[in-house]
Amino acid sequence: MKKNVVTIASTLVAVVICYVVVSSCAISYKFNGASIDYSKVKTISITDFPNRAALVYPELAPKFNEELRDIYSRQTRLQSVTRNGDLNIEGAITGYTLQPLAIGTDALAAQTRLTLSVLVEFTNNSDPNTNFEKTFSANRTFDSSNTLEDVQESLCDELITEIVEQIFNETVSNW
Repeated sequence: MKKNVVTIASTLVAVVICYVVVSSCAISYKFNGASIDYSKVKTISITDFPNRAALVYPELAPKFNEELRDIYSRQTRLQSVTRNGDLNIEGAITGYTLQPLAIGTDALAAQTRLTLSVLVEFTNNSDPNTNFEKTFSANRTFDSSNTLEDVQESLCDELITEIVEQIFNETVSNW
């Protein structure tokens, strides 16, 4: 009986200690992979990314900018500010290219690759060691029997989503 009371008491003490340690932790971990110290980082500023690619798809920049802001709004508690945030993200769409692949017997491309590239400059004012300038890119291959106009909207949505997730993971996930 005395042994059971000691076991229960030690278990209770361990649970209380774990609770205190976990509740005092200032870093917020989410299932989306974000790890942000909200005691130091409260705001984010994301400037519009202009489209500086040689091939221009007019809807690309607005869609990209909206999706980039949305991911931080949906998956963090950071308050969006127009400038001078604790985290700053800026850059430009630098590449939107088509590349013929898999040349067929008729000397025409059987497939075409669409690639989107985005240059990002990230500044973390609370931890300058995490600052970076980096190009993120994604691509999709489509059958050349389709024209770019046939597949452009859906492929761009996929490319934007992939790059935005890459940027999000690089900026607020410390895995």
